[in-house]
Amino acid sequence: MSTNELMSLLPLMITAGGAVLLLMLIGIKRSHQVTHLAAMATLLAAFLSLVFMPHKQPVYVQHLLVMDSFGALYMGMIFLASFFIILISRRYLENVTSDVEEYYILILLATLGSTVLAVSHHFITFFLGIEILSSSLYVLIAFFRYREHSLEAGIKYLILAAVSSAFLLFGMALVYASLGTMYFPDLASFLKNGSVPAIAAGGFGLIIVGVGFKLALVPFHLWTADVYEGAPAPVSALVATVSKGGVFALWLRFILDLDAFQFPALMMVLGIMAAVSMLTGNLLALLQNNVKRILAYSSIAHMGYLLVAFLTGSHLAVESSTFYLIAYMITSLGAFGVVTVISGSDRDATSIDDYKGLFTRRPWLASFFAIMLLSLAGIPLTAGFMGKFYILMAGVEANLWWLVIILVISSTIGLFYYLKIILAMFSQPEENVQPKPVFNLTNTFFFVVLSVGLIGLGIYPTLLIKIIHSFSMVM
Repeated sequence: MSTNELMSLLPLMITAGGAVLLLMLIGIKRSHQVTHLAAMATLLAAFLSLVFMPHKQPVYVQHLLVMDSFGALYMGMIFLASFFIILISRRYLENVTSDVEEYYILILLATLGSTVLAVSHHFITFFLGIEILSSSLYVLIAFFRYREHSLEAGIKYLILAAVSSAFLLFGMALVYASLGTMYFPDLASFLKNGSVPAIAAGGFGLIIVGVGFKLALVPFHLWTADVYEGAPAPVSALVATVSKGGVFALWLRFILDLDAFQFPALMMVLGIMAAVSMLTGNLLALLQNNVKRILAYSSIAHMGYLLVAFLTGSHLAVESSTFYLIAYMITSLGAFGVVTVISGSDRDATSIDDYKGLFTRRPWLASFFAIMLLSLAGIPLTAGFMGKFYILMAGVEANLWWLVIILVISSTIGLFYYLKIILAMFSQPEENVQPKPVFNLTNTFFFVVLSVGLIGLGIYPTLLIKIIHSFSMVM
């Protein structure tokens, strides 16, 4: 392995090395504070090491990984999301249980799996990244096994993720048996004439099933609400951001490398999945009174919006989908951050009744949550609005009018359940309660940074668009 390849792998090596370091620290002496700081330092170091990745010409590592600026962009998003999740987790874990240091190791391993996906260029690393990510999530989702629904959620995710991995692996095997390669560029060369052998077509169909499960697209979404509800609030944020960010980066690269836009049947299948996901996610969320389940079904709709973005196949596909994913990750971190902060030691604050009169009790927290929800709804002056605007612009340019119309209708439906939570927060409490402080310095930093980012991107998105454009040029 050359020095250039070794330096480009530095972010992955730091993340993996950090997980091993945390394991050693726990073996020497358990200390929540030390483990927490070491985990944050690992992610910060991994993020800073991205400067050593190539930004002009990609580096191919043994045909397994491609270290390029597109991968660096998505890895940076994943590292920052994991950093904020760990940042908000400390006080939550201190109030809930003891001996939680292993939690941070699992977060680092999940981050490692997602970053491997973001730079994967081969079926081997594709499957390896999925399994590293999933294996960590199995434990994290059921981390508080003594809580109601937690163990159930972990077992459901374990069984369904195992089934989806089986579909994924069998699909890869069929593609390899038919085409004789697992390397993305070689697959593209076999498919460049627009014809796909029957066995390979079946394999690609099974791969779509596996990826659809990880992104919680309809009809592979049935696990989502139960897992979000049963998992600890920060872990729900991890599933919504880090997990889906890595899988979407892999899927975007896979589709673009194979030039899958030349297959109308495939695009129609993905288009139908996007439309059904948008409508199903928003309609099911309307029926919920559980905040985590609302956010879960909302995430299904948002993944549908992302599919609309890159189905356009235009020059705006990568930029609009990446911009929207960044906006979605920021808002999801903020929304689940609020749930994390107000949750008790015995259960998470999941019912809408837990948020009634929140503005009276904790005005700043209610204001931050309102900003996050308005961004998810796509209200102007937020990043969510600009993200949907770019998706609509890409859809109109590609003449995908049927998807654009469904996106507008489903977004309108989504506005109602977001407003339901906001109205509960700003309603008068049933009893006279005195406001009580909730923010320490960490929580204040967390919410202020995310809120400024959301509003800043809503008012001036040009800077981020330029960054995304420059980082995706080498694809």
